[in-house]
Amino acid sequence: MMKPNLAAMASIPAGSFLMGSDRHYPEEAPVHRVSVDAFHIDRHAVTNAEFRRFVEATGHVTSAELPADPAQFPDAKPEMLVPSSVVFRKTEGPVDLRNPYNWWTFMPGADWRHPRGKGSSLQGLWQHPVVHVSYADAEAYAAWAGKELPTEAEWEFAARGGLEQATYAWGDEFAPQGRKMANVWDTVQRRFPVVSPKAGGAEGTSPARTFPPNGYGLYDMTGNAWQWVADWYDSNYFAGQASLEKVIDDPHGPDASYDPYDRGVPIEAPKRVTRGGSFLCNVDYCLSYRPSARRGTDPYNPMSHIGFRLVMTQQQWEQSKTKTAAR
Repeated sequence: MMKPNLAAMASIPAGSFLMGSDRHYPEEAPVHRVSVDAFHIDRHAVTNAEFRRFVEATGHVTSAELPADPAQFPDAKPEMLVPSSVVFRKTEGPVDLRNPYNWWTFMPGADWRHPRGKGSSLQGLWQHPVVHVSYADAEAYAAWAGKELPTEAEWEFAARGGLEQATYAWGDEFAPQGRKMANVWDTVQRRFPVVSPKAGGAEGTSPARTFPPNGYGLYDMTGNAWQWVADWYDSNYFAGQASLEKVIDDPHGPDASYDPYDRGVPIEAPKRVTRGGSFLCNVDYCLSYRPSARRGTDPYNPMSHIGFRLVMTQQQWEQSKTKTAAR
């Protein structure tokens, strides 16, 4: 286990807040009051440089670097079982936004080391958030780092930075005084998902600390890359919590997944919550660069816009401080 870098974490006080939103997507509603214990959270998402140290220390092989098990996918073609990940595919003109396959592609050879597929590298990207990592990869890193994935409630409380029910992590104005506050798709510059030489080149993640931190000193809680959290995803979970008509103390999510709104996917297919949105989110398609935005994601499916950050409980923090002082 690695010795945690406590200086790279922010201390979040215990408190209660209004979780969710009644003004955006249905899965965020209804608003309900939640309390969380004090905890500590990484100031930014785990970077490629940090993930490389983990891989060098443990020999971990990520999900994207492993072939799929034919027994789990008996009807799959052999070429679909090779090591691979899902990568954003630029378009040179407008496409039907009802079909996400217009901008996502299955790419053999894509993984955290090769974010755009075979032949690509991490040159110039070491301080960017690591992507192409599955939920299991995030859990493995957390175990090595002596930390854990945040609960959905911890994540949202931290993302709000002390602002009750603000639309964004920094307030209610998207670009205060014209300042860009997060790495999201700028539809003024180019229509989503058009990326062509005329439109200004490729889109992707930005280095950690590129944009201003929120009120708790946290960078990129929204935008840049979606972030895995610990909870199973249930699209109706907030409705059940609100029906209890009391403050929900330190919730850890439902016992299983449930999502009747994802067409073509079994309603109880395993999904974990991802939070925060990514560089692809935009006002025309995915308004998810907000603290209340949530979605369910296949935990076995790494993608080019999903990463993670970690937390420590107050008890873990104190134990780590004691061990450090004893050395």
